[in-house]
Amino acid sequence: MSEKRKKDISRIKELESINLATEENRDLVVQTKREVEKDNELLAQQNNEELKEYNIKSIDIVGAIGAGKTLLIEKIVEALSKKYRILVICGDITTRIDADRIQAHNAETIQINTGRECALNAYHIHQIIENKDLNSFDLLFVENVGNLICPSDFTLGTDKRITVVSTTEGEWVIEKHPMLFKMSHVAVINKIDLAERLGTNIQKMIDDAKEINPDIEVITTSAKTGKNIDKLIEILEL
Repeated sequence: MSEKRKKDISRIKELESINLATEENRDLVVQTKREVEKDNELLAQQNNEELKEYNIKSIDIVGAIGAGKTLLIEKIVEALSKKYRILVICGDITTRIDADRIQAHNAETIQINTGRECALNAYHIHQIIENKDLNSFDLLFVENVGNLICPSDFTLGTDKRITVVSTTEGEWVIEKHPMLFKMSHVAVINKIDLAERLGTNIQKMIDDAKEINPDIEVITTSAKTGKNIDKLIEILEL
């Protein structure tokens, strides 16, 4: 095989589902995707307006499976449950394991099981908003389905989005998954208690997040030990 041929096939970019559609269906696939995104954005805006009407602060937390999202929320809820009336919406493919863990720290929790869907969308949150007495809450957390890709397709209507990664995912994780960091207010690099043992370059992770989004606030934490949880709460203005 020639060197040029090797170079041509060494990296194939942007193989999307639309490329798998037949030519006659491709325009329909593209149009449908655009309409779904537009409808989601409109509903997300409505969600945000309703939450603001009730003076509810709202935060969407995204991150890969095992990044430590649930434990971070447990620690935050534990610290804030006497100050705020907290509602937590948990997204998972199945079970309510995370919701039960968080509920033990004096927050009301609702589990959304998405089945085959890999992220929550604005409609999921709208259904909760329409069926809860929002006068009963001051603070809303949404723990999205564990994923660093799909949640970038759907905003939910929260005030802020946090993306959580961990040192166990490797120092390239942010560079390889830029989309969520472009649209997040805060980047949390969790499990710093394991960084030395793993040899993870935390500074690279911080630099990557700031390069992708110069406006993002970056904080390192250990949900297990509680390190910097108070600083994260301060960054979130809670």
